[in-house]
Order: sequence, then structure tokens, then C-alpha cells
Amino acid sequence: MTDTKHDIVDTAVAAGSFTTLVAAVGAAGLVDTLKGEGPFTVFAPSDNAFAALPAGTVDDLVKPENKAKLTEILLLHVLPGTVMAADVSGKVLDPATAGGATVHVDGTDGVTVNGAKVVTADIACTNGVIHVIDKVLLPTG
Repeated sequence: MTDTKHDIVDTAVAAGSFTTLVAAVGAAGLVDTLKGEGPFTVFAPSDNAFAALPAGTVDDLVKPENKAKLTEILLLHVLPGTVMAADVSGKVLDPATAGGATVHVDGTDGVTVNGAKVVTADIACTNGVIHVIDKVLLPTG
């Protein structure tokens, strides 16, 4: 059967449009976490979203000495539990991320997360769900 669901990491790899995210997850040592039981909700920036960052940002973040900062950024994109688009439709929420920060989710006109637009929602995985976003979420402050 070709429509077998995979975990979040394998789903992102198979999609082919998240090579930067997958590399960053590897550099941060989060692969095992995101292949774990979950469930997780991942706001996955596309390669185009990473490309929109200032030149050199990604190259700098994946350096071993910046692992803590990279991990902080990536965990902003992960919510514990499975949150489908229908769960936030018409609502405004500030859920806690896997890293302990909060993100502002606005489901009143489409869905945005800290201003990043969800461009593809509800990609089901065996251990959660992926929502594709058009920007990389960065910590404030």
C-alpha cells in the first residue's frame, strides 16, 4: 500500500520540500524526539520559508556551537498533542510549545501562527500532524 502513514520526520523527508527543516532537526539532535511516540503538532516551514531568512542564517544556526539556539527555534514549531486545523478554526489561542514558549495561533481567517500563514494543513502522520507554514518562527526577545 502506498498511502501508508509515516512518522513526522519520514513524512517531511518524503515530501521533498523540507530539506532545510530536516537538516536543522538533525543538527539539533531532535530526530529521535520527532520520530518518537508523540503525538506532536509540527508547524513545518518549507524550504522557501528558510530561504527567506537573511543570508547565512541557516548556515550559522546549524553550527554545533549554536545547537541550543537552533533547538529553541525548532521547538517553537512543535506543540505537544495533535492539533488539527478544525480544532483552531474560528479561535485565537496561545498554546505552549514543546520548548515551553507560547505561540499565537489565530484561526479566524485561515490559520496563522505568530503571523506565519498555514499554507497546507492536516498532513497526518503516525505520531501527529504537520501543518506547512510560509515563515520560520523565531523567538521574540
